[in-house]
Amino acid sequence: MVFGAGSLPAGHWFDAHEHPQHQIAWAARGVLTVEIGHGHWVLPPTRALWIPAGTRHRTGTLDGALMHGIYLAPARSPVTYAGPTMLRVERLLHELFLHLTAAATAPAPRERAEAVLLDLLDPVDVVPLGAPTPRDPRTRQVAEWLRADPADRRTLAELAAAVAASPRTLARGFRAETGITFGQWRTQLRLAASLPLLAAGLPVARIAGRVGYATPSAYVAAFHREVGVSPARYFTR
Repeated sequence: MVFGAGSLPAGHWFDAHEHPQHQIAWAARGVLTVEIGHGHWVLPPTRALWIPAGTRHRTGTLDGALMHGIYLAPARSPVTYAGPTMLRVERLLHELFLHLTAAATAPAPRERAEAVLLDLLDPVDVVPLGAPTPRDPRTRQVAEWLRADPADRRTLAELAAAVAASPRTLARGFRAETGITFGQWRTQLRLAASLPLLAAGLPVARIAGRVGYATPSAYVAAFHREVGVSPARYFTR
């Protein structure tokens, strides 16, 4: 294994990239977000993400994080998750990550700790959330507005008028370029935007308003419908 750790300032994002090794992305402090394709994985210190070798991804943080990266050579890795996999980080695995990324850890103890780490990897079954970005200038502009402010309450008709398009044209554009309806796209965007707030421990009542839901119950219902669990259980399953 190869290890690295570094402090990321608030709002920092790495450009999209890939590694020839498998990676475990984890934050000892703060919350990381990893984007892979159309999916978003949000990682508080109790969660890590297995990123298979050759998987193009983007990693960043909303409020700053202390990121640790663990890299494994595919030819020597006994772990073979086929796709991105969220991992549960209990106390022992947390301490092992810190031990392995410390510069003072000697080679022999490091090798023993690596074997224990691999035995402790515990996948968590979660649904990644995310909204693909359309390419057409008008639909892309609308997408950028809503990404900047998920609580934007403008209707499809109001957004269409703002980009000099008809509501039908805008709706067709979202369906053609993202594979889902505008309403489904907006729901995915809002739920993905809520995950860093949820991971940071904000109350559901505050999260709901910040991502565009009129009531906490509306947010919880949308989350449960799309993900299959309540917001409170997303990081505790």
